[in-house]
This record gives sequence, structure tokens and C-alpha cells, in this order.
Amino acid sequence: MPVRRIGLVVHQGRETARDAAAAVHAWSKAHDVRCTEIDVWAKDHHRRAGREEAEAAGNPDLVVTLGGDGTFLRGARIAVKSDADVLGVDLGKVGFLTEVPACDIGDALDAVHEGRAIVEERMTLTMRASRPLDIPEEMEALLRYGRGPALPPPQVRPETTEGGGWGCALDVTALNDIVLEKLARDRQVGVGVYLAGRLLATYSADALAVATPTGSTAYSFAAGGPVLSPHMDAVVFTPIAPHMTFNRSVVAAPDEPVGLRVLPHSGQAIVTVDGQLRGVLDPGDWIGVFRAPQRVRLVRLRPTDFYGRLRDRFRLTDAPANAQDGPSEPFFRPDTPVPADLAGMRLPPPDAVS
Repeated sequence: MPVRRIGLVVHQGRETARDAAAAVHAWSKAHDVRCTEIDVWAKDHHRRAGREEAEAAGNPDLVVTLGGDGTFLRGARIAVKSDADVLGVDLGKVGFLTEVPACDIGDALDAVHEGRAIVEERMTLTMRASRPLDIPEEMEALLRYGRGPALPPPQVRPETTEGGGWGCALDVTALNDIVLEKLARDRQVGVGVYLAGRLLATYSADALAVATPTGSTAYSFAAGGPVLSPHMDAVVFTPIAPHMTFNRSVVAAPDEPVGLRVLPHSGQAIVTVDGQLRGVLDPGDWIGVFRAPQRVRLVRLRPTDFYGRLRDRFRLTDAPANAQDGPSEPFFRPDTPVPADLAGMRLPPPDAVS
């Protein structure tokens, strides 16, 4: 279906992003497509929830982000609320979400407009909580010190079930992760962790992250968590700086929710969604994190080479001990017919060399 409305999220602090924005506006004008810039960093008014941003932009059917992964996450938050595809133009340094280089932005928009682009779906997370999230007024200025206005607390979804210990359903969609972390520097957060409704362990830690496979290369990875293929569905629980012997991540099935209950003698904890502060929990409060019905649809010009990007981002083939061996030979060469027993497998494109 041709593009009718574009929502444009631009990292205004980068000249390359501003130049790319001009190219998007020029393309939109040439193709008679409405293009609205969405300023998710606006400092002169309160920030809006994703649904409100989408409505203000005329409910775009394509969201284009110009920046790094942080900019992409802001755009994805809006795209999922208007059932839009999201095209991430890569202007960052170590990201995994944005793949289209700025020089290809015109070709990418043409491909989407003409129905030739690849659309890749990614799992997201949502949550319930023992009560609606909020940020106490006396804490807000301190918690967002040095930053712009915070997002509003998540709204309660209509499907909330009153009573029965199910809590309230919150209008949250996370592409990377939902994190519970300590509020005070000198006091860890004590948390009971439940997998599929059963108590797994109690932790005293700096934070606890619940991530998607896409988010496995973000905060969870920095804390020693596993790398998961973004093409799969799973829920990754990773404790961060826990004071206990069992400090491993747990990879749960996508239908196994993760519950985090702040213990009675714990300090307060903050909840972040894709790095954005969304609320403060008191001892006794809890959140439940689980797979969301919505999926983020990423626009690609070609099949994703996730492992090639992983290799290049972290320079995984640069070990000095192996320098004398030179470049590695291709594996499962894609320039010959695929054998029957490998048919249907995800293999590198024909132009891949390693």
C-alpha cells in the first residue's frame, strides 16, 4: 500500500540527521505525501504518550527515525500506537535497530511506497502493576535532572481486571526492555522474582531487567546476559549486580510472564520502559511483564544480517592470535543451489562473503 502519511522523528543534535530530514521532506513533497515532524524531545511542553503523539501527527502509516537506536525506540513507541511501519535510518554508532544508511533513504522510501520493502516483525513487552504507576512530585525534578520533561505515567488499559490479584493493565509497549532499579544509590532494591507465576528467587540487586530478544543486546547484554536472535520470541530476565550466588540470566518462553515484587524491607524502585522513566514503586508493589499482542514492524531494504552486525560492532574477528589466519572462508556458500535438507533455513544473502 502506498505511503500516505509520514511521521518524522529527528535527532536535532546531529547535523547529518537534519540533512536527512530535508531529504525526507523533499521526497514527501515530490510524491504528495504528508510529512509531519514529531518532536519527542520538546522542552517547552509536557511530553505526550505514544498514542497522543501518533494522533498529533495524523496517525502516520510510516514513522521514519533519523538518529541512533535511542531515536528509533522513540519512533517505535509512536508507530506501534498507529499500527505503522517504522523505518530507521542509521546515524548512530553501536546500534542494532537502525540499518538503512542515510545515502539510501530515497531508495528506502521508494521501496516502501511501491510495496517492495521487507517488513520484519519484532516481539514487544507490556505489563500489569499492582497499582497505576506515578512519579511523586517531590522526586520528579531530581529523577529527570539534566534531561527534558519525562513521559507521562502509563495509562490504565480498558481490559483491567479489578480484584483477584491481577492488578491493572498498563498501556505500555517495550521493544527492548522493562527494568526495575534501585532509587537510592546507597540502598539496593530487594525483589521477589516470579516466573510463570511461581517464585524463582529473591534478589538484592542494583536492578533487574526483563528484555525481548531485540533488547538482549542492550542493557541485559551489558549486565552479562545472553545474545538472542531478534527473530525469535522469548523473555530474558537478567539480574544486574545482584548480591547473591545465583547471578545468571534466565531465558523464559514467550508465554511465561515475569513478576517482580518489591520486598517489604526494600528501598523504593523506579520502573523504566526502553530507558524512559515511567514510575516509582514502593515496598509491597509489583509489576508483571509479559509478551504484548502488538509487534513492531521494521522496514528493511534487504534481509537482516544480525550476526554480521554483531561481529562488526564488537570486532569479534579481530583477536590478535588469529591475525595470521586472515579472513575466514564462507560457510554454507550461498552462491550455489541450497541442498534440500537446508531448504527453509535462514542463510546469508548471495552477495555475502563471510
